[in-house]
Amino acid sequence: MSAEAEPDLDRALRALADGNRRAILRAVRSAPKPVGTIAEEVGLSQQTTSHHLGVLAKAGLTTGTREGTRHLFAVDTDGLAAVRSYLDDFWPTKLAALKTAVESRERGGNG
Repeated sequence: MSAEAEPDLDRALRALADGNRRAILRAVRSAPKPVGTIAEEVGLSQQTTSHHLGVLAKAGLTTGTREGTRHLFAVDTDGLAAVRSYLDDFWPTKLAALKTAVESRERGGNG
């Protein structure tokens, strides 16, 4: 991961550390929704939900669009790229260790 991507990753991870923000992301992952609907779904006030949406937007995890007079919020999948890239880096090492453990167990059980 490049040094330029680190601030994006840090912002995203800090935003994701809050359970209310994760609930908001779950609420908008299937379709864009207005803040009132999101607030109702996650059990927060509209003001609190708006604050969390602002944090998520600054972290690049949500995006807002206008549809007439409504402001709709959705997951910004591009914003999740830094987090996904960071987490994906762990899998090759873990999979190699699992492969070694399985092969070792197979050799020990057959011999």
